Amino acid sequence: MECLNNHGKLEKILFCDVEVDYCPTCLGVWFEQDELRFAKDKKDEQLNWLDVDLWRDKGKFKIAKTRRVCPACRMPLYEVNYDDSKVKIDLCNLCKGIWLDRGEFKQIIIYLKTKSDYEILHNYNKNFRQELWEIFTGPEKFREELIDFLTLLKLFNYKFVVQHPFLTSLIENMQK
Repeated sequence: MECLNNHGKLEKILFCDVEVDYCPTCLGVWFEQDELRFAKDKKDEQLNWLDVDLWRDKGKFKIAKTRRVCPACRMPLYEVNYDDSKVKIDLCNLCKGIWLDRGEFKQIIIYLKTKSDYEILHNYNKNFRQELWEIFTGPEKFREELIDFLTLLKLFNYKFVVQHPFLTSLIENMQK
């Protein structure tokens, strides 16, 4: 595969325990279908419950054609914002591959950490129901969805303990 920024051949490397194609010159990374999610989950396991499906709600994203071409299937790439962030990524609508320029993976992780904190505290009930439903409907395998659900429960418990220490000690004393 060739670099999208015309720097020659991409090299295979392990990126967060996921084998991806990487340009040593511009530091861009090509993720095949689902590899970005796998890398994100490995980078920060507390984010595994928070997945952004770029193809589920296409009307939500601002899509713009680029001059870049998919290194895998040679089709034109589209530039979209990653969820509601300001990070613009290039994706292939055919093979579902994603190109990230230098630093964009880090920006996505920062965005997801901020979003995760907000979602756990403000939309916990909605996210709880959604993760519970996904255990049976996917898009990931049953075991992975169950791990996502349990992670969400654990994170809420941690946030609750930090925000409400008096209530936590009261509940603990009731159990004794």
